[in-house]
Amino acid sequence: MSKLTLEMKYKRAGWFFVLPAALLIFVMSFYPMIEAFILSLKAGLGNNLQFAGLRNYIRLFHDERFLAAVGNVIIYFIFQVPIMLFTALILACILNDKKLKFKGFFRTLIFLPCATSLVSSALIFKSLFALDGLVNTLLLNWGFLTSPKNWLADPFWARAVIVLTITWRWTGYNTVFFLAGLQNIEGSIYEAAYIDGANPVQVFFKITLPQLKPVILLTAIMSTNGTLQLFDEVKNITGGGPGNATLTISQYIYDLSFVYNPQFGYAATVSYAILILVAILSFIQLKIGDKE
Repeated sequence: MSKLTLEMKYKRAGWFFVLPAALLIFVMSFYPMIEAFILSLKAGLGNNLQFAGLRNYIRLFHDERFLAAVGNVIIYFIFQVPIMLFTALILACILNDKKLKFKGFFRTLIFLPCATSLVSSALIFKSLFALDGLVNTLLLNWGFLTSPKNWLADPFWARAVIVLTITWRWTGYNTVFFLAGLQNIEGSIYEAAYIDGANPVQVFFKITLPQLKPVILLTAIMSTNGTLQLFDEVKNITGGGPGNATLTISQYIYDLSFVYNPQFGYAATVSYAILILVAILSFIQLKIGDKE
């Protein structure tokens, strides 16, 4: 038997280190995905599941609650993601200013909401916008309202509260990514631009944005993924109401599995609908944002 070459030994050692992590990923991620897909092809209540082929997938197009949930997460995606990423970018530019004092304090302050638990942040905003909450109290005292407004009972304002909650919690998280990207841009590029007579607006659009393109793409895809899987905020603030005005796909999966008569097969089908939506939107973002 011929002796192993040094390159083959390196490859064998590499597989030795990679294999445990690969096995864990397969057991904890890919195997459940395969089982979920098989489950999505079955129909029935509880454990009485029978093979149904594509019946569950056809049912999606006639399910009013599912279609309402898809419409809601698309609304959240359209309004919340751009607002959050734009705010995070502006905050990162401010925090990256060399003349700014107490940078550490402000960076901690902006990131702090992200360290708050999802349930806690949801309950904070639920109490703020309650009938006897701080928002109604202030608006009544300032004369903007004549009687307390039930914000969470109005479909428009209930969605607005959800968007505000998500934006408040995750803006700081994305700010960290933008700040890291800004710190990787060579200062000499800005100096050369200012010497050539560029103003701050031109520098922002001609240098900063193009240099941050990979970071913007990354945060956009992560934000899209998180928004389409939104659960905690809606569950704890509105419960999906009023009606189905704030219902999300993840909450619908939860309801199908644990609130209604258990429909695990159909719940698995809805979960794959999220996967398909995330894949489609991420593909579009990659095509638009990365032409290389």
